[in-house]
This record gives sequence, C-alpha cells and structure tokens, in this order.
Amino acid sequence: MKHPHQRDDLVTLWGRFVSSHDEEAREQLILNYSPLVKFVAGRVAAKLPNSVENSDLISYGIFGLIDAIEKYEPERGFKFETYAISRIRGAIIDELRALDWVPRSVRARARDIENAIASLENRLNRTPDDSEVAAEMGISLKELQDAYTKLSYTSIVSFDEIWAPNADRDEQSTLASIIKDESAPDPVAAFESEEIKEILADAIEKLSERERTVVALYYYEGLQLKEIGQVLGVTESRASQLHTKAVLRLRARLHAAHGFVA
Repeated sequence: MKHPHQRDDLVTLWGRFVSSHDEEAREQLILNYSPLVKFVAGRVAAKLPNSVENSDLISYGIFGLIDAIEKYEPERGFKFETYAISRIRGAIIDELRALDWVPRSVRARARDIENAIASLENRLNRTPDDSEVAAEMGISLKELQDAYTKLSYTSIVSFDEIWAPNADRDEQSTLASIIKDESAPDPVAAFESEEIKEILADAIEKLSERERTVVALYYYEGLQLKEIGQVLGVTESRASQLHTKAVLRLRARLHAAHGFVA
C-alpha cells in the first residue's frame, strides 16, 4: 500500500473517504497520521509511572486517531493534526481512567486543593498564594508543595480536562481554543461554546505570569517540561510544579464559576 506523502494525495484520500467511506482510503489516512499517536503517547508517558507501557498508550491512541478521522470535516478548512491530537490524547486518558491507575488518595488531594483555592478566591477576590492555600487546608506549606510534586508525577493533570473531565471530548474546551494562532484557523474552536471560552480565557489571564508562560509553552508551543524549565531558568521538577499549580487553579476557578466546588 502506497504511503501518502504528498499533500495532493491527502486531499484525494480525504475526498474518497468523506464521499464514500472508502475502506482503503481510511486505512491510508490512518497510516499517514499514525506518527501523531506516537507523539501524543510519548507526551503522556512522560507524566506516568514507568509501569505504564508506552506500547499500551499507543494502542489506546490509535482508537482516538480513528475517531478523529471518522468525525473530521475537511470542508471546514481546519487543520486535521490539531484536531486529531486532542482526540488521541482524550482516548488515551479515557482508557487510563477506566483502568483507574491513579490512587484515589491522589485524586482526593487534587480536589481538596481546588476547593481551597476556589474558597479563598471567593473570599479574597484575588489569587491566593501557596501559604494561604496551605492554611486553608490545615497543612504546612511543605506538605502542599509535596502534594504539587506528587500530583505532577502521578496524575494526568491536563488543561484539556479542566472544564468537563467526565464529558465527551466534543464538549471539552482546550487551550487551542483560547490562545489565538494568527497564522491558521483553529479546528477545535468550532466545537466549543463562547461562554466556556470566555471563562477559560479570563481564568488564564488571572494566572501568574510564570504559570501563564508554562501553560502556553506546554499546550500551545508543544514544549516538554524540561525545555520549559530551560526557558524559565528553573529545574524540570519546578516547571512541572508550576504546570500542576496552574491547572489546579484553572479548574478551581471554572468549577467555582459554575457551582461545582464542594
């Protein structure tokens, strides 16, 4: 089977598949875009324990790629790769959730931090610092920092899950729909409501400068945490902590805005 390298070949394949769901065209599209699965699986694997096999993540991601191909609408003029990456990541995370590999105690600690941040922001009308969050939770600052570290290495703390972690991926908001790319249209934005986008944009704006930088570099520019650490002049561990804190703060704000905080 010929691998479709040329853009003209891809346009032809999409045309065949969309018009008649041609099985051979579908297989060639999967083959052409399969490197995306390896890329996303590698990104996810970097945040998981060594016990999770990368080959398993790739197999989960293939289902996301197939789902993306089935639901993509070329006539919209959006870039398939960006749309597919969101679907692939979602499929991997869905499967990991089903396996319930993250300890319940870790999930509970993340919820406690989110709730503390949301409660403080409602009372103070500003972003609380770590010492205030620790006091609200009744723990020491070191315990809170240890929790950030544990969360960054044992759980998938993803911006793409902030709004509706249990919703279908069509209903989730992603960073790509918030940070504007002047050079190309955003394929994910077409699937998001204006209300959610406005809430997310406002929440991002209220992050600290470093947290906004980490979020932008990680999700929009596609940098690894090690590379982000080099940009900021901090260790990879510190960059990971900043990423975790940013996502927890965003989830707290969004959940509080819609009355979801316990």
